[in-house]
Amino acid sequence: MAEPARKKRKITGFGLALLPVLALCVLLYFNVRTVVVSGNSMMPTFEPGRRLLVSDAYWLIGPVRKNDIVVLSEFGGRKGFWIKRVYRTAGEPVERVNFPRQVSMREPEYRVPEGQVYLMGDNRSFSEDSRSFGPVPVSLIIGKVLIWR
Repeated sequence: MAEPARKKRKITGFGLALLPVLALCVLLYFNVRTVVVSGNSMMPTFEPGRRLLVSDAYWLIGPVRKNDIVVLSEFGGRKGFWIKRVYRTAGEPVERVNFPRQVSMREPEYRVPEGQVYLMGDNRSFSEDSRSFGPVPVSLIIGKVLIWR
């Protein structure tokens, strides 16, 4: 005996409306994470305990640029989450007052090496940043801060 022909189902109405929501959920799951601020280096922009939404979907949010706030997986040889502002990008000069410690003030200028960024905290007098540790490879950046609340 032959099997009856199966009906083909079409996605319509409510099911069709759920597809963009499902796609957004998948996009957020794989490209966005939350990080909680600890420490005072980014005050007054971020108070300790504030949650930040961070994304590494550069194809969507754009590359790391000057003034972006980024989260790193390691800074100065220490593991953990570090939140800093991009002060200069590759090839840009750094003002003498902000030279890294390991560079002599006698040098005529200091430029950020290729593939690296120069990061500083907003609370400059309490921040350990590129002035202490030098520029950071872009590969250590786990994402850009999108939203803070």
